[in-house]
Amino acid sequence: VQLQASGGGLVQDGGSLRLSCAASQMRVAIYHMGWYRQAPGKQRERVASINTGGTTTYTDSVKGRFIISRDNAENTVYLQMNSLESEDMAVYFCNTVPPKGHYWGQGTLVTVSS
Repeated sequence: VQLQASGGGLVQDGGSLRLSCAASQMRVAIYHMGWYRQAPGKQRERVASINTGGTTTYTDSVKGRFIISRDNAENTVYLQMNSLESEDMAVYFCNTVPPKGHYWGQGTLVTVSS
């Protein structure tokens, strides 16, 4: 199984990015999926999730700014990130909820400049 996160980059404070998580050898449609992030010196945290029914949840710090979605035909999970702040700088990963250790990929780096 591979979960390949992409779409990160350098963005100005207040800007937007759209992350993608392309899955192979698994179907995202049948899993509760999540986006996680890990900032330097901090523990990895889940920022958003979407269950098989399409219900979404968000950690408080990103509510109203991030949107998680899933395209079953493309077998991809997305994270639209708006109004980015310096506190959002981290490496972002996707995984199941709860996460499976062997599903962690390289992640994608999001850098926010002020």
